[in-house]
Amino acid sequence: MTEPRFSPLRLLVAAIRPIDPILFGLLAVLLGYAFVLMHSASPERIASLLVNAGVALAAMWLAARVPPQRLLSLALPLYAAGVLLLIAVDLFGETSKGATRWLDIGITRIQPSEIMKIAMPLMLAWYFQQREGHIRLREFLVAGALLAVPVALILVQPDLGTSLLVAAAGFYVIFFAGLSWKLIVPVALVGIVGIGAIVGFGDQLCQPGVDWQVLREYQKHRICTLLDPTQDPLGRGFHIIQSTIAIGSGGVLGKGWTEGTQTHLAFLPERHTDFIFSVLAEEFGLLGALLLLASYLLLLLRGFVIAAQAPSLATRLLAGSITMIFFTYAFVNMGMVSGILPVVGVPLPFISYGGTALVTLCLGIGILMSIQRSRVLAKG
Repeated sequence: MTEPRFSPLRLLVAAIRPIDPILFGLLAVLLGYAFVLMHSASPERIASLLVNAGVALAAMWLAARVPPQRLLSLALPLYAAGVLLLIAVDLFGETSKGATRWLDIGITRIQPSEIMKIAMPLMLAWYFQQREGHIRLREFLVAGALLAVPVALILVQPDLGTSLLVAAAGFYVIFFAGLSWKLIVPVALVGIVGIGAIVGFGDQLCQPGVDWQVLREYQKHRICTLLDPTQDPLGRGFHIIQSTIAIGSGGVLGKGWTEGTQTHLAFLPERHTDFIFSVLAEEFGLLGALLLLASYLLLLLRGFVIAAQAPSLATRLLAGSITMIFFTYAFVNMGMVSGILPVVGVPLPFISYGGTALVTLCLGIGILMSIQRSRVLAKG
């Protein structure tokens, strides 16, 4: 007797076929961290986190089912729509806490800069695929211009954290496309010299009334606070000071789940979003932090394996860039909460509370799954 054409088993197999088990397993571990830490940091948000996770997983599954070439065919319209929406934000956007980042479209508000985190690597991967075999300096200059437009529009909102992530996503595609070290090294040297000058002459540069020209006043204060948070311990330096106290007080094994004093006595600010890593370090200690780092490392390794085995130039560039985006999120967040980078509002990937960021990151996971599935199908 033949199995019914639309049996539950067939539907289940069809549903899970696009899912890469290794990526999904690592994502499940990270979401497990999110629920455990949220129960301690902000238990009233557990229900909302569950909804966010459900939407993000649905977005991941849908992206995994779409062939990479179909995704790449959407690159140009998605990029163009993202840029137009960013211009609309500048003209008609809603301002909150001194920043204009949201656009009211009637039924809801959207943050167009989030679109560019996916649209930017898609656009550049598609662009380089169109010029495969003929990638010269001119192509890199055009790619740089395509990247500069949305980054500049996001910077003027101002939103330094998101502009950094979009710039990184685009740069990774350009780098993996073969950008010469002769162009990278001079820029890196200028950056190193600039950082050295800020560190060496920080006392003079951070004096009131000193204009840094290229940075807004609040961005200057963030860097100066990083150099010496004790100058304003109850104001600008409060976040970093309390975060480092939480991380250091956790020791090797931590104080225990829901037992963190910095967290539960409300000394730790933004403990459910940007500073949730401090909650982890305080309650689960160095061991818990190392296990999280190991999970991220395995995620990066799986992403690079998928990138290395991808069947085309565009999919290799796209997979490599998305994998490095995960690294950038984690590195910047952990760096800022531990006091080695300025606070720029970058969430801990897959763990910090926030529906938009979680959906964007899970879309990235879904694209990696789509690329892996296309390789398997190509092999027959």
